[in-house]
Amino acid sequence: MAAAAGTVLWRGLVGLLPRRGLGLAALLGRLSDRLSRGRDRRCRRSSWLLLAPLLTPAVPQVTAPACPEGTHKFQWIRNLVPEFGVSSSQIQVLSSPAQFFELMKEQIKGAKRRVVVASLYLGTGPLEQELVDCIEETLEWSFQASEQTDLRVSILLDFTRGSRGRQNSRTMLLPLLRRFPEQVRVALFHTPNLRGLLKLLMPERFNETIGLQHIKVYLFDDNLILSGANLSDSYFTNRQDRYVFLQDSPEIADFFTELVGAISDVSLQLQQDDTVQVMEGMVHPYQGDKLAYCEAANRRVMEVIHSARIRQELLHSQTFHSRRSEGNLLLLQQDPNAGGEQNQELDTWIYPLIQMKPFGIQIDERVTEMLMTEAERGARIYLTTGYFNLTQAYMDLVLGTRAEYQILLASPEVNGFFGAQGVAGAIPAAYVYIAHQFYSEVCCLGQRDRVQLQEYSRNGWTFHAKGLWLYLAGSRLPCLTLIGSPNFGYRSVHRDLEAQVAIVTENRALQQQLHEEQEQLYLRSEVVSSSTFEQPSRYVKLWVKMITPLIKNFF
Repeated sequence: MAAAAGTVLWRGLVGLLPRRGLGLAALLGRLSDRLSRGRDRRCRRSSWLLLAPLLTPAVPQVTAPACPEGTHKFQWIRNLVPEFGVSSSQIQVLSSPAQFFELMKEQIKGAKRRVVVASLYLGTGPLEQELVDCIEETLEWSFQASEQTDLRVSILLDFTRGSRGRQNSRTMLLPLLRRFPEQVRVALFHTPNLRGLLKLLMPERFNETIGLQHIKVYLFDDNLILSGANLSDSYFTNRQDRYVFLQDSPEIADFFTELVGAISDVSLQLQQDDTVQVMEGMVHPYQGDKLAYCEAANRRVMEVIHSARIRQELLHSQTFHSRRSEGNLLLLQQDPNAGGEQNQELDTWIYPLIQMKPFGIQIDERVTEMLMTEAERGARIYLTTGYFNLTQAYMDLVLGTRAEYQILLASPEVNGFFGAQGVAGAIPAAYVYIAHQFYSEVCCLGQRDRVQLQEYSRNGWTFHAKGLWLYLAGSRLPCLTLIGSPNFGYRSVHRDLEAQVAIVTENRALQQQLHEEQEQLYLRSEVVSSSTFEQPSRYVKLWVKMITPLIKNFF
């Protein structure tokens, strides 16, 4: 995907040379000089970078008031999104792709009312076919048990990625759609930014650089898996990601069902003959008016968020947001008529964070920036991404704020593009170049004691984990984690549809689970130093350095 964008932009740049009267050799010379001066310029930025907390634009309508009571300082997030209170006993942190795959199959087979899946794509191998077979068997069982089955299957994928090649996500799902047309819905999101001449000229694979449906939701009745993993064989075997299993959470399951439903409504609907149609009354994503489409999509998604906020606020006023007694909050079970413990303590809060810049929705970006801005001196933030390409705003906050940072990124050998043919094979080097630039800036600002880069390395594996763990000052365990689809890069913020959740917990056992998850990822890493970039495997060719600034916003 990124390689495709690089090829297009590179050819465009070369094509402009004759008209501008500038020879290729002269251009190379100028760019080489610019690169050599880059380190000096970055050092001169130190004075304003240290003022980043003051220079970062204020987040409207969101305040993070000082609160001495630990994790409750994050309740300002509910000013933007619904807040769901749960018991930590409902949450399990998984550690391996195999666990993720087996749990997916187990949950599909046990579903009685709904299976909701949102992913970038569904692969076409035997493991992916196993998942499809599980869905088919569950539908068949449900149909045999009752002719008026309540089971519904809703699948949301990206149109461009899911339509790639002759055998693709669509061909994998068509048998389900044809056999159970009343129970199965397959929606394919098409970015409104790929239209007109651009859509006509951009070939397959290249077109994915413009924007994607990148949200991952795996939901079964009232259980759901929160992850950044896609539905492809490597994500079930040897591609490291993150996974949190949330059980018996009907309010959260309802929210994500409605969210996926809203995006599906403004997406293309797959038909039994492998064509696609828009829903009646909906604006076409790339043939209709772009502004009208984006406004309609914004209304649909924000309606889900606002209605869930209102429901949760009413629930809070009746249950667990009562006055504190002796410094402790007495939390009652959300449904007093439900079975089990009548006075179950809710010690964990979940906040869904949505980012859909094409629709004017920037909640995840705002919350992430606020978390980084408000982290006090002595706090520790562990941030990990499979593709290290932070936005300028995030980089400035890392370099200019007070918390300590340990940032985990993929070594070239565990990058998903490592060993690829052609221009795609240079993508790992582009990430090395971006990391080297950032590391140089850390050194220029004298921030090496506060900001540390680490590279994940594991033979035979690739790395796709992304997220954040926040440790308050003086604490050895995290009280907050972000988990979901965003990579904290330009694409996540500006191009794609993304969703993650903030999990805030007071429970020591869950904090320990999250801490061990973080430790297991970082244990397979090595600290980045100046000598790291002197290794032969970190050599970056001049043309890669030249092209990276042009294509970095596409990957």
